[in-house]
Amino acid sequence: MKARDIPNLISIARVILVFPVIWLLLNYHYQSAMLLFFVAGASDALDGFLARQFKWQSRLGGILDPLADKFLLVSAYLCLGWLAVLPWWLVGLVVLRDVIIVGGAVTYHYRVEKLDAQPSLVSKLNTGLQIFLVLLVVYGLGFSHEFSWMIPWMIWAVAVTTVLSGLGYVVNWGGKARREMQNGD
Repeated sequence: MKARDIPNLISIARVILVFPVIWLLLNYHYQSAMLLFFVAGASDALDGFLARQFKWQSRLGGILDPLADKFLLVSAYLCLGWLAVLPWWLVGLVVLRDVIIVGGAVTYHYRVEKLDAQPSLVSKLNTGLQIFLVLLVVYGLGFSHEFSWMIPWMIWAVAVTTVLSGLGYVVNWGGKARREMQNGD
């Protein structure tokens, strides 16, 4: 192991953290689940900082980091849907968007050219809103309902940005794939 592997190891640890988060949520240990969710968020910031600061970026890290984030968020949404705290239609939108993005990215990478995609601004906003909604809901379950009035608004904000982000990826990358394939003929 080399020092430059540390960000990738942190991403792998974040993937492993998903399993206790799921268990804690499904067993109504919301305060502990929230603590681990914060640890996962801090580890995400740490691995990104280390990779940028010391130029330890790698192709593997570019794949592991967003997949760890997706795995954590999708798992949290599925758990909160299962617990009937979030509506299933929202869980379905979040999962469908991620399936479309990952499926499209893999297809683009193998059928068109090597994929080097950066998240769009609306996608970054969507991820931030998704995280905030999970924290808001889990906070309400484990600590206090003082912010529960925000949850319906956040559900709609997540829904709208999920749809916009998903459509943005389909339109932008679908168009780029079409142009690249036409140029390759």
